[in-house]
Amino acid sequence: MQPSAPSYDERLTAPGSWWVIAALLGLSGGLVMFPLGNVPTLAGVIVAGALAAMGVSSYGSARIRVVAGSLVAGEARIPASALGAPEVLDAEEARAWRTYKSDPRAFMLMRGYIDRAVRIEVTDPQDPTPYVYLSTRDPEALAAALETVRAEAVKEG
Repeated sequence: MQPSAPSYDERLTAPGSWWVIAALLGLSGGLVMFPLGNVPTLAGVIVAGALAAMGVSSYGSARIRVVAGSLVAGEARIPASALGAPEVLDAEEARAWRTYKSDPRAFMLMRGYIDRAVRIEVTDPQDPTPYVYLSTRDPEALAAALETVRAEAVKEG
C-alpha cells in the first residue's frame, strides 16, 4: 500500500430524510412566490431548493481520514504520534461524551444523526486539547486504522 493512500476514509453524509426536507423547502419557496406569477414561482422553487440543498450538502461533507501517519477530521490534522489509544463508544456512551462528560477544550466532530463515535486522547503535552471526539458509522474500522498508524509511528519514532 502506498504511504499516502488513506487507510480509513469516511464522509459523514446527511441522511436521506434531510434531502426530502430540502426538497420541501424548495416547494415552500415556490409557494411563497406563487401570488406573483409563474416565473417568480419557478424562481422561488429553484432558489430555495438550491439553498437548502447547499446547506444539507455542506453539513454532510465532513470527512474523517487516516492518511500519511495522521488523523484528518474536518479541518483538523493530527499526527498519530500525538494521539493515544482510540476508544470505541456505543450509542449510550457516545451521548454521555457529547453531553455531561464532555470537556469544552475537546475537538469534536459530531453529527446528531450518527449515534456511535470514537474518542481518542491527545497525548501531546503542548496541546491543550484533552481528546478528539468523532462521530462515525464504523467506529471499529476507524479505531483499527488509528491503532495501525500509531504502531507505525512508534516504530519510526
